[in-house]
Amino acid sequence: MIWRQVRRLIRPFVKWGTVLSLTIFSLAACSLVEIEDAPLTTFEPAGPFAERIDAIFWQVFWIAVVIFVVVEGGILLIVLLFRDRKGRKEPRQIHGNNKLEITWTIIPALILTVIAIPTVQGVFELTECDDDAMPVEIIGHQWWFEYRYPELGIETGSVLAIPVDREVCAFMTSADVLHNYWVPHLMGKRYLVPGQETTLKLQADEPAEYWGHCAEFCGLSHSLMRARVVSMTQADFDAWAAAQQQLAVPPEPDTPAAAGLKVFQEQGCTQCHTVDYGPDFAGTNLVADELYNGPNLTHFASRNVFAGAILPREGQTHADGLREWLANPPGVKPGSFMPDLDLTHQEIEDLIAWLDTLQ
Repeated sequence: MIWRQVRRLIRPFVKWGTVLSLTIFSLAACSLVEIEDAPLTTFEPAGPFAERIDAIFWQVFWIAVVIFVVVEGGILLIVLLFRDRKGRKEPRQIHGNNKLEITWTIIPALILTVIAIPTVQGVFELTECDDDAMPVEIIGHQWWFEYRYPELGIETGSVLAIPVDREVCAFMTSADVLHNYWVPHLMGKRYLVPGQETTLKLQADEPAEYWGHCAEFCGLSHSLMRARVVSMTQADFDAWAAAQQQLAVPPEPDTPAAAGLKVFQEQGCTQCHTVDYGPDFAGTNLVADELYNGPNLTHFASRNVFAGAILPREGQTHADGLREWLANPPGVKPGSFMPDLDLTHQEIEDLIAWLDTLQ
């Protein structure tokens, strides 16, 4: 008897507590306040292609809001006006109304047509590159993005440099499994498919840095496969390209950098990494062999991120990020093809000194 009374007392609290909990749980995935410098958001377009996607989204969104209000409002109105009351007769039963059925078939068709026209136009406009667009090749690897500029003879990784106010046409493929390239500030997603080539248009309105990410599960370190796009003025881009086209400068003899280069050679790092010192460099060939699966390091120090753009971490120096990475790559990025070479502290410091020379 007492337990029954207790249950009767707590039942409303359980009911509304459950509703409140589910509401909070649902809203946990939403941003209730504006987050400054959100690294991955589609609601801050920074280029004409992202702005076109944003415009289509809001058009569809507000149409959906109107439909939701009308439909839900109609349901509530029917529930309130025609709910069962004591003494009320059973309503007259009807078996169909041709005019109503035609009407509520035509209206959704018209709504879908209004949505489809700009959407289909946008799909074609955002798929085909202009003839004067700057070509860039993007190759997905587990777990980093490689970038090649065929007109400039540049190979780099993790950071894609582009000039502002100029369309970039990315020709994309994958070296291993299915990947998906996504820089939400600049464009939507596009798959990188092994053995096939897909295209993606990118363009930025002003100089800035934008985060990207692989948007297709591709293995153990999928969540650690990031990218960064740096947009710059045409003059700065030309200067960057000219610097990237230069050969690496060999380190001075009997220096920590020279010792780091020796570690790099003796540990077999050239199986996966290329460093272009040119044909006159008197040393072991530093061009990766057929096992190539790592970034070109010729201008490694000119990039502000590495290891698939996950290092250095926030608040971490470039050197500390390298110490963490070189000490145990699979520990930082599970499944990494870069092995733990069991390097000593001194070997790591020498490697850092050498990598800092690759400007």
